[in-house]
Amino acid sequence: MSENAQKKSWAKGLGSEFKKVIWPDKMAVAKRTAAVVSVSVALGIIIALIDFLVQNGVDILVSLG
Repeated sequence: MSENAQKKSWAKGLGSEFKKVIWPDKMAVAKRTAAVVSVSVALGIIIALIDFLVQNGVDILVSLG
């Protein structure tokens, strides 16, 4: 089988697999996007808070010594 024929066969197989995919509707995509953004913001705030507390804790310990 030539290289060109292999590429065509691969592309044909890829096309048939894409037809099997059940794509989500716009509302599902919007909900999932909102969930990802919300969790990312919440985790960012939690990490920033922990960082702030640890940094201040270290500063207090250094100033005592």
